[in-house]
Amino acid sequence: MAQLPTWLSRLLVHLRKFYTGTLVAWLVWIIFIDDNNLFVLLENRQKMKELERDLGYYKEQVKLVKKEHKEVFGSNAMLEKWAREKYLMRKPTEDVYVIVDENGQSIEKEE
Repeated sequence: MAQLPTWLSRLLVHLRKFYTGTLVAWLVWIIFIDDNNLFVLLENRQKMKELERDLGYYKEQVKLVKKEHKEVFGSNAMLEKWAREKYLMRKPTEDVYVIVDENGQSIEKEE
């Protein structure tokens, strides 16, 4: 193996120190100081997972509401039944009683 000249070996030592120092400074900047540092990145990732879970829940709710909408607005009798059960609407001279099972579902059979 050939020996490097002394000036070249000194230059390489200084360059190695320079690049090592620059790399360390850059890592400190990225991990701790920058606006999008490591802690912010992890917090945002956690929020994103939480929002994705919420998105699944709301998609299910939208499906249920669309199904209910089709059922209710399909006939006038179902619309009246729904208004009476859900919003407790009634005629002035009557009382409305809704009998439900353990799951909170109406026992009356649909037409």
